[in-house]
Amino acid sequence: MYKYIGKWGKKKNQKKLMLGYISTSNSLEGKNTEFPCFSYEDILSGTKSFADSNLLGRGGFGKVYKGTLEGGNEVAVKRLSKSSGQGTLEFKNEVVLIAKLQHKNLVRLLGCCTHEDEKLLIYEYLANKSLDAFLFDHARKHVLDWLTRFKIIKGIARGLLYLHQDSRLTIIHRDLKASNILLDMEMTPKISDFGMARIFGANQNHANTTRVVGTYGYMSPEYAMGGTFSVKSDAYSFGVLLLEIVSGLKISSAQLKMEFCSLISYVSAV
Repeated sequence: MYKYIGKWGKKKNQKKLMLGYISTSNSLEGKNTEFPCFSYEDILSGTKSFADSNLLGRGGFGKVYKGTLEGGNEVAVKRLSKSSGQGTLEFKNEVVLIAKLQHKNLVRLLGCCTHEDEKLLIYEYLANKSLDAFLFDHARKHVLDWLTRFKIIKGIARGLLYLHQDSRLTIIHRDLKASNILLDMEMTPKISDFGMARIFGANQNHANTTRVVGTYGYMSPEYAMGGTFSVKSDAYSFGVLLLEIVSGLKISSAQLKMEFCSLISYVSAV
């Protein structure tokens, strides 16, 4: 009983610390938002102490590991880099946004965890990983027949429409690209990575920033050069992604560099 009470008290304290940490974000609206909290010990056990054999991938803000939690549930654990100055902002932003969004074409956040300087996000595990793992891999791209590609395009469009028009909040993703589209066992696409996303007010249709973030090639000209972003910025990124899905070529494919600077200039020429 002492062991159980001690473990329960520790989880309660972790959740209280985490909620206080998240609530410092000025994007958090409403006092009743619930954030499922996982214990750090459970995450360590489930990922085998973040073993390399469980590594699914890595990005600018840290690494993603496969984990198995109590009951055999498989999850993806995003471990934000301790050395990244942007990690804290991304963590707060992603938890606040995804906790409020529910759609079959958006990746589902199961919970989060903070422990000392560790910041962890726990997502549903998607066995097929990201779209780029199929699209740009010669050994796997045959899986993407035209019907499957069309299904993926429609799913991304539905998710984007939800973010821009159908959700309670208007969300601008700002980093839509092939590696941020995850695929489940049925090849249903789910938009992921909301660390750079921004919320728009009811009467707001664009915003400006002096800190341009995202991936060059997918950025709209007005955003890359002037820092202006809107739903049109995401629409531009979706257009680039559409070209990649149809052609099977990257936006900056080496196959095009001999004559064209990018996939967009190639498409414009043909």
